[in-house]
Amino acid sequence: MSVYNELRLEQQLCDAVIRVDNVEFPVHKIILCNCSPYFIALFTRWSTPDSRVFDIPNVSPDIMKLIIEFAYTEFVPLTQGNVQELFVAADQFNVKGMIQAICHFLEEHLAPDNCISIWRLTDVYPELSHKALLYTMNHFEEIDLTSEEFLLLSVQELVKIIENDQLNVKHEKAVFGAILRWIACAIEECREYISLLLSNVRLAVTSVDYIAESVSNNELVRGSKECRPILTRALLDLHTNIFSDSILYTPLARPRLPPAILLAVGGRSTVGPTNIIDAYDIRADRWVNVPNNEEDIPRPYSGTVFLDGSVYCVGGFDGLEEFSSVHRFDLGTHTWQEVTQMHSRRYNLSTTVMDGCIYAMGGHDGHGRLRSAERYQPRINQWNVIAPMHERRTDASCTTINGKVYICGGYNESGCLSTAECYNPETNQWTLIAPMSSKRSGLGVIVFADRVFAVGGSDGTSRLDTAEAYDPHTNTWHDVPDMLNSRSNFGIAVIDDRLFVVGGYVGSIDICKIECFDAETCEWSDVRSMEKTRSALSCCVVYGLPNLAEYSAPRGTLSLPDVEEDEIE
Repeated sequence: MSVYNELRLEQQLCDAVIRVDNVEFPVHKIILCNCSPYFIALFTRWSTPDSRVFDIPNVSPDIMKLIIEFAYTEFVPLTQGNVQELFVAADQFNVKGMIQAICHFLEEHLAPDNCISIWRLTDVYPELSHKALLYTMNHFEEIDLTSEEFLLLSVQELVKIIENDQLNVKHEKAVFGAILRWIACAIEECREYISLLLSNVRLAVTSVDYIAESVSNNELVRGSKECRPILTRALLDLHTNIFSDSILYTPLARPRLPPAILLAVGGRSTVGPTNIIDAYDIRADRWVNVPNNEEDIPRPYSGTVFLDGSVYCVGGFDGLEEFSSVHRFDLGTHTWQEVTQMHSRRYNLSTTVMDGCIYAMGGHDGHGRLRSAERYQPRINQWNVIAPMHERRTDASCTTINGKVYICGGYNESGCLSTAECYNPETNQWTLIAPMSSKRSGLGVIVFADRVFAVGGSDGTSRLDTAEAYDPHTNTWHDVPDMLNSRSNFGIAVIDDRLFVVGGYVGSIDICKIECFDAETCEWSDVRSMEKTRSALSCCVVYGLPNLAEYSAPRGTLSLPDVEEDEIE
């Protein structure tokens, strides 16, 4: 194509002139026909064979210049300043290659201040339009507070956003607040929409006090007779359905879909090893079983991580054999695929993800406890051995923060460990850090509130309910509130700004109990238990899935009878 472009620039062998606002562009018809059916029609059906000059309306010379250059070079210099005008022109002239490049650019540059205009701009391109709408719903609270585009939404567009189960808001009061801000920009014209918009707020997942004090007393709501049955219905749903699965089908009580899902993978139950995968829907407070196609994957005492849209199950022990194998779970098809195995067999190992790589450390190979560690690069499907740890460790736990891997506790020939160390991939070295205040084997370690939390475990004598947190900046540990239950060999994860511990082992029994820690209140609270008791399981949080609804509690709509205000006291 460079030869043709040189001929165009030298005006050699050109057989047509594109004219825009008296600016002329000598071109070769065949090159423009190659990039767009518009130019095929222009040169063959909309003109006579002897036509040489073609006037093009409704486009600027600068934009036409870029279209012609793209036809010759397949390159367009996209910027935030020219992309929307180019998109309109590329669509007008049906330059599909340019449209694809623009869609890719827009997708990469989605932001709170432009996602609504991109959503509007791309109605004829469903894939990008859908992604822009998803971005809008995922960043709704930020967009509501910062984007001028939000205030320019039509009522139909606003309803399309707030009625969607995928709208990502931590509290429904954010939706009501956004409605009030939208109406305030044109209060006289928009006050009539308050009942329509209020009917799409999930009021029954708030509280009686919020409905009675903040919503009912709002001037717009109070002045609308159409809002009264909505409030009555919400109060009824809140009173009667708070502990019932019917909330998943009641419009005003149906929880939004969560932006992320906590998976509890494998482990041991009362009958032995299990391959169960359960998904926790934090918005609905429900557990959902996830089908998978293998009887022996995942395994107890393995490590599970989420990376690049897939779940990896690393190593493990089924009671008879220690494994070096690694399997990847496709969250779209619910199927397992084996990838390159580790250099060592490992169970009771520690795994984590950092910088697109999976780290596997310590564990037992069937002959002894290991100091060794290795790193997997999914891009090349290869494991590489890294520097060994200072301690041999099984039943330890690890996490990552500030570009380093931290591993804490565990068990070796000396017994339960209180020691901890960190790995720097830039130097390929492990460094001992301050020890924990307690010996902990079978603990959970995770980054939460910018600190490394070490939770529960066993000190060799009893299971622990204690927890402590490490500050990497000061190399010090300090106590945090005790859990509600003592436990070891449980799953641990952070989701929705809370730290969750899942299942585990207490004394001589497995448990199904779950609790979470809130950093704002510094309190632990109970969460809905799993259906089956499990220990030696792994947890990870998955997000960004196009089929996230498959891992959530099922939502639906249930037609309910109208209620009168006097039905609620």
